[in-house]
Amino acid sequence: MGKKPGTLYGIGVGPGDPDLLTIKAVNILKKVDVVFAASSIKNTHSLAVEIARPHISENTDVKALSFQMSNNEAEREKLWEQNADAIMSELQGGKSVAFLTLGDSLTYSTFGYLLKIINKKAPQINIVSVPGITSYQAAAARINTPLVEGDESLLITSGARGGDELRKYGVSADNVVLLKAYKNIADINSALKDANLLENSIGISRCGRKDEEIVRDVTAFEKRKPDYWTLVIAKRNKVCDQ
Repeated sequence: MGKKPGTLYGIGVGPGDPDLLTIKAVNILKKVDVVFAASSIKNTHSLAVEIARPHISENTDVKALSFQMSNNEAEREKLWEQNADAIMSELQGGKSVAFLTLGDSLTYSTFGYLLKIINKKAPQINIVSVPGITSYQAAAARINTPLVEGDESLLITSGARGGDELRKYGVSADNVVLLKAYKNIADINSALKDANLLENSIGISRCGRKDEEIVRDVTAFEKRKPDYWTLVIAKRNKVCDQ
């Protein structure tokens, strides 16, 4: 009779400050056998592991999985499958496994893709998703600005392809969060201006990190490329940061 499969925990480690991990996440990290996290194809460094490291047991096996970004859908799918298989191998050996992801475990998250594959290939495996504090929640707290009040609306979307998503959905939104605002910033600013949101926009890079930066004029990003970990918060009512 084979071993009972271990449990997979998808853990959101928050935006960058190790103190922002939830108590539940910390308690799980103290007891799991293996910790997985995504890394670049260029090296095995993982920011998620760096953030969570103070809470990971010294005896825990930490492994990096390469998630290469490609325009070739077949190549992407193959790599996702390979990484899911690596995780399932540990689980089917009876080990408990954590997969770390920045921010929240199910918001623009690598874990979301793995969740679908593992649920399909091995539905008998127990999976627990552990929510984490998102970058935009931390950024709003950092600038002491409510994201929404009363019956206001909030649009959360990606800026990875410029301002297209904002143009599609954001004209009537009271408040907007643009994640992944690290490229195509000129087009993002153009869309913000068209939506009458540019004046009351603020950029936050590397929120919660030692080199955190708050940019009160997001047009300044057009003169220098924003850091990869950059987001924009825009409000129809003035941003009341302190």
